Amino acid sequence: MEFDAFDAGIELGGLRTREDIKLLVCYLVKSVDGLTKTILNETMQESGLANYFEVNGALSELVKYGNITVEYTEEDEVLYITEKGKDAAEILETNLPRTVREKAINSAIRLMTLARRQQENKIDVEKTEKGYNVTFTLADGEDELMKLTVFAADSMQVELLKQNFLNDPVKLYSNILSVLTVE
Repeated sequence: MEFDAFDAGIELGGLRTREDIKLLVCYLVKSVDGLTKTILNETMQESGLANYFEVNGALSELVKYGNITVEYTEEDEVLYITEKGKDAAEILETNLPRTVREKAINSAIRLMTLARRQQENKIDVEKTEKGYNVTFTLADGEDELMKLTVFAADSMQVELLKQNFLNDPVKLYSNILSVLTVE
């Protein structure tokens, strides 16, 4: 098999042909409802499946030939599969290794969940003389369920706190409620 795609940043088992990359892009857009261009690119980079430039080239071709349509929003570009793209993805998806498909889907879903949590929940960081005050606000629509401020000694700790909060804000809320309500 001849490789025709850039392989910079690609891990072992990643895609090295343009056709495979286009196929995976179609498969992801078909499988993950509301997939954005940003999440698509982050998925491919995080999982080491395809080169950034190849992914964007594949996406441009798929849009050009009517396999994918793009809806432009204020935040991002939302990708949708067309009937033509859906048919191609269903026929050819088994050409991609199952591990590649699963890795891509799991990564995309995780990144979309993280992006949704970042939109729904607010994190404010205030620098103080001795470090940082990090305020987490957990909301349910318009209702503010919890506001918690904690101290962080340095910027690395701030990033760790933010990451762990966004991984599962409901778990933090539930644990705090549990501790406060158990006698």
